[in-house]
Amino acid sequence: MWKSAISRVEPNHIITRGYPQEELIGRINFGSVFFLLLKSRLPDDKEARMMDAIITSSIDHGVTPPSTHAARIVASAGVPLSTAVAAGVLAVGDVHGGAIEDAARILQDWVKRMHQNNWSIEQTAENLLNELKKLKKRMPGFGHRLHTKDPRTARLYELAQELNITGDHIKLSQAIRDEFEKRGKKLPINVDGAIAGIISDMGFDWRLGKAFFLIGRVAGLIAHVYEEMITQAPMRKMCQQDIEYDGPWERSLNNKQ
Repeated sequence: MWKSAISRVEPNHIITRGYPQEELIGRINFGSVFFLLLKSRLPDDKEARMMDAIITSSIDHGVTPPSTHAARIVASAGVPLSTAVAAGVLAVGDVHGGAIEDAARILQDWVKRMHQNNWSIEQTAENLLNELKKLKKRMPGFGHRLHTKDPRTARLYELAQELNITGDHIKLSQAIRDEFEKRGKKLPINVDGAIAGIISDMGFDWRLGKAFFLIGRVAGLIAHVYEEMITQAPMRKMCQQDIEYDGPWERSLNNKQ
């Protein structure tokens, strides 16, 4: 038997996490329904505002991210909107969109270690970076190819403080940023790192990290695909970089060397 605790669907009747779906429509906003699907309860007012803010912070970042680029290239081939958007979703991975998951996993693990060892936030940040350095790994959620101070992070953390959501995970991310500065590295907390800290303080499993990126970014992908369809000619030139061939010299089957 296939069991699911998410929805029950019968003729003329739909129950989602215990609520008749028609009662949710028009009364509960999208971020809150997303929260309900994941947590099996409705958020309070503060959690609802934070969910909406997280989703909004991920909606778009221009045409250059891999997901947007992939979606627009596939849209240029004349496929349906859903196919092009799916192509963008498929471009989300550990490097693009995956930092939330990785950062949340590390933050959640090290906050547990902090409590087990009675470390301060500062000691935990120092020990964490020392271990990553020893393992030759980077701390995800820090640094940005464009922003020296990610404006989305500042607003998200400001709101988390206002809503009294800030806890040890956000504080640890800020201590990591400060520890980087002590070591001569000015690495801002990017939006992925901010979301990782916030969802961890809200009690979400780190394995849902990519979900928070996807739920917001799909809206941006739809906008980009639609714009591509209505404003651009099919198969337009998008990649203008010079291409240099570095394969074998031209050869003949008569000379198989």
